[in-house]
Amino acid sequence: MMRTQQVSSCLAPGGDPVPPGPVTTVPGAAVEIRAARPGDEERIVRFLEGLSPRTRMRRFFTEMHRPTARFVDALIAVDERRDALLAVHGDLLVGHAMSYRGQETDIEIAVVVSDEWQGMGLGSRLARALIRRAADRGATTVGMDVLGDNRTVLAMIRKIWPDAAMRASSGTVEVTAGIPG
Repeated sequence: MMRTQQVSSCLAPGGDPVPPGPVTTVPGAAVEIRAARPGDEERIVRFLEGLSPRTRMRRFFTEMHRPTARFVDALIAVDERRDALLAVHGDLLVGHAMSYRGQETDIEIAVVVSDEWQGMGLGSRLARALIRRAADRGATTVGMDVLGDNRTVLAMIRKIWPDAAMRASSGTVEVTAGIPG
């Protein structure tokens, strides 16, 4: 049985809050959404290695083996150009989201949720938290690339941003949407 529960909030670097909000989870499961920080490297490696090949392909658009330290560092970087949030259940990382300054939009985002936690609202929660943080810094547009066969994510995007521009290109869908003010 599924239920909706409140996710705790925490402060990100610079004191930016990650607002609390509902996430549908398995009964009794507590999920914390927090900013990535130094020390999360091994947790990210375990998370990435635990993703199915299909999920890794949908997030990274390529098969991925053991991630390099440089790659992991890029996934948890939080600075003036990049932001990263983690969804943590106890000691287990169950979701990752990142944003970075885009070229054609203010920010580009990417989100991945572990296979066992997909379909519970965690991906959209991570995306909304990232976008809210970017909007607080002045962002007005968001972009993302989605594999064309990822119908679940495309449906979520249409629900959150019904006016989003979507352009198919080489098996991917390039999405551009406005961030509400």
